This record gives sequence, structure tokens and C-alpha cells, in this order.
Amino acid sequence: MKRIGKDHYYLNIALEVSKRGTCLRRNYGAVIVNHDQIVSTGYTGAPRGAKNCVDIGYCVRSDMDVPAGERYELCRSVHAEMNAHIHASRRDTIGGLMYLMGMDAQDGKPLPDGAEPCRLCKRVIINAGLEKVITSKSNGDVITYRVRDWITHEDLDYGIESPVSGVSTNHCNQEGL
Repeated sequence: MKRIGKDHYYLNIALEVSKRGTCLRRNYGAVIVNHDQIVSTGYTGAPRGAKNCVDIGYCVRSDMDVPAGERYELCRSVHAEMNAHIHASRRDTIGGLMYLMGMDAQDGKPLPDGAEPCRLCKRVIINAGLEKVITSKSNGDVITYRVRDWITHEDLDYGIESPVSGVSTNHCNQEGL
């Protein structure tokens, strides 16, 4: 039997973590790893003590037909990436990696194109000092996002016009939660 590689090992753990998610649309699992040790995990779910969407059987974003990647302020869930950071100290995340997997909440299948953090989660990941975010397509192909590229290429898409040039920065159509 061939030994599984480290990326797929941690991605499989992230997929298992996503199964704790409580979103009615998509669930994500995040695993922060540093020096080949798991530092923290997180999944999509309502804040502690609040009712989860799966418990109340209702999603305001679905009811309003909000497309994926938009209007997160309406969502009652905390994203997996943020939950993983909440449970970790910055000292333990600096220079680390985040493994991120998502699955469709309806059929339980991994997302075909992998997972990419939303704009807000990207900012949190940058401030946590992580170096890379690693995900996988459903066919097993690994995708690696270098966090510093989000800064150097201004890939934070604030969805507003630039006060300097007047050019809209809303050029990305991110798929996501």
C-alpha cells in the first residue's frame, strides 16, 4: 500500500472537520498546521450558544437567493477559517499552513473546484501570519494559494471603487460560502 502524502493527509482531516458544519448550503473545514503539527481546526457554524441553521431549518441567504460569495453579513455562521484562528494563538500560526476543504451541504460531496477563502477570511489569514492555504479539487488535484500573493496583487477585492483611480476593485466573482 502506498503511503498518503502530507497534503492529502491534512486535506482529508479538513474534509472530516467540515462534516461538523451546520450550514444548509456549504460546509467547510479548516486545519492549521505548523511544523507538521496540527495547531487548530475550525468548521462552519453559528457562534457559541446561538442556534445553528441546521437546527432551525432556515437560511436567510437561501431564502433571499443570495449568490455564493455575497452578503455574508446575513449569514449566522462563523467561517471555518475564522473558527480555526479563534482557537489558535498567532505565535503558533506564523509561518504555518491552512488546509481548507468544502462540501455541498445537500449531497455531502466535496466542492469540485476546491475552496477559496472569502475576502474577510483572507484578511484574517494574512494577519495570522500563515504562508499558504492548501485545498483540493474533487479530482484530487491540490491547489496552493500563497498568502503573500493576496497582498502583492491586492487580491482582497473590497468591492468598492478605488479613491485614487476611480476604478472598481470588484473584479472577482469568488465562489465560496
